[in-house]
Amino acid sequence: MSDSTSLQTFADDLAAISGPEHLRVDENTFSLAPANTEEIAAVLRYANRNGLTVAPWGSGTKQHWGNQIHPSLILHTHRLTTVREHTWQDMTCIVQTGCIWSSMQHSLAKHGQFVALDPLWPDRATIGGIAATNDSGSLRLKYGSLRDLIIGMTIVLADGTIARSGGKVVKNVAGYDLHKLMTGAFGTLGIITEITFRLHSIPRHVQSFTIPSSNAQTLGQLLMKILDSPLSTQSLQLRSTRTGFNLDVRLATLPGVIHDQASSLSKLAESVQLDATDADSNVWNTRQEHFDQTEHLVVKATMLPSNISPIAEMIRTLGGTSVTQATGIMTASVPAPASSQLEHLRQKLEAAGGSLTALHNPVDAITVASTMPSDTLPIMRELKHRFDPNRILNPGRFVGGI
Repeated sequence: MSDSTSLQTFADDLAAISGPEHLRVDENTFSLAPANTEEIAAVLRYANRNGLTVAPWGSGTKQHWGNQIHPSLILHTHRLTTVREHTWQDMTCIVQTGCIWSSMQHSLAKHGQFVALDPLWPDRATIGGIAATNDSGSLRLKYGSLRDLIIGMTIVLADGTIARSGGKVVKNVAGYDLHKLMTGAFGTLGIITEITFRLHSIPRHVQSFTIPSSNAQTLGQLLMKILDSPLSTQSLQLRSTRTGFNLDVRLATLPGVIHDQASSLSKLAESVQLDATDADSNVWNTRQEHFDQTEHLVVKATMLPSNISPIAEMIRTLGGTSVTQATGIMTASVPAPASSQLEHLRQKLEAAGGSLTALHNPVDAITVASTMPSDTLPIMRELKHRFDPNRILNPGRFVGGI
């Protein structure tokens, strides 16, 4: 692409697909904003024929996650912003992937419904980026993961083929679950242009509580008790700060029941000599705050719920802070000088079946992700070869250089 004639040819051809007003050329990189699925398909057919590497781009909130690459073409989705269908009677919707998450939720809320997921930066992040990185927060405890909430998807494959997976109804067994494969693939297998979500009713009454303690082990025991209780727990997380630990509990139930639920929670806390107090809803934004310390290393760790408190204590001894969902997914911020000790933590997690991934790695302090099991990486590489044999879609972005 260094030849000026080739650059001009590429620019002219790409402009012919989506219009010159939607094309920008910056040195050897093209930026293009197609208007719909068909234009994206045309772009990928052209890129595949000409060996142009392509990186999909929503709002850029998670572009630093994974291995960094230098694509020939950045494909922007900011023209794909429509909630195409909201079949509120069936509790489903179809949304284009350039739509901002909070904008979609605002539209669905008119019928008292929402997609039961709380991703990072909801006022900026796009639906496509959230799906590509499989981002989820504390609501996962009650409603499941993003893969549980997606029931259909429109995907453009590397050769320009438009594929559709799933359907428009919640109970659907048609075809392969390609949408589960695409969720969390970091755009390496195809470009997602539309998603069909299953919806839930917005809870009528929600109340948050915090239980503070200087002892993470005690809170870990209480966390397990709450998980085993009949409480209507919507979210549950353990936060570590520089001064101690907090267990946050969010109950979601009918207004007439919330008082009894709160009383039951207080009794559980008292059983380990702790007190539950009302909490501000902002405690559920703590995960996002870890990324505000740009000089720190931010990692995502996975573990069994029974391991949450000891891992939180280890992060604190490194001078870091963390927030861990009861599902066993932790986000932690650690000062860069302590990063070398994270490899020991990674080994401990892997030995217990968990993992550790660097989400913000300002000084390349550690390798991006945990080592994959020996029988997993070959399968993933074969999938990449089958879906993208010419390696034009985000090549090298995913684990193992996929």
